[in-house]
Amino acid sequence: MRSDHHARGGAAIGVLNRMDSWESNLVINLRLWCDGPRGQSQVWREYRQSLPGAEARNECEAFEILLRTVISSAQRPLVRHDVGCPCLGADEGIFLHLVRTASAGYLNDAALIGTLMVGPAHAEHIALLAAQVGVCIRQIHDRPAEYPPETSSTVVRLH
Repeated sequence: MRSDHHARGGAAIGVLNRMDSWESNLVINLRLWCDGPRGQSQVWREYRQSLPGAEARNECEAFEILLRTVISSAQRPLVRHDVGCPCLGADEGIFLHLVRTASAGYLNDAALIGTLMVGPAHAEHIALLAAQVGVCIRQIHDRPAEYPPETSSTVVRLH
């Protein structure tokens, strides 16, 4: 592996505050999850606050399985930005595009996008998981907030 692989996956291709709220939330959840147990508990808390009991557990587990599959099957390390960074990195953009495409119902296209991150053997599986994750997070953001943003511990102010 060449030493510049981090630069390719981490190149800034956009900014979070110019995306739909569900999209920036997905990227922030990806970053939080990759930060370790503390970040993962924040993601779990968000799902629990947004969805009823068993549904929250099932949907967060789907998110976890998607990330674990992508990370463990990736052709190179997944490069991400810090949780508070306003930039969207290239790998994060591919992940977002995968979820956006799959949750819009274009599973074949999503599987092709998935091959940018993982081998073909895992592409269909991650496309199906990405569809579930995307549909869920879109629904969460379409619902009225139960908790005002200023009291939520999962809100990250970028600027």
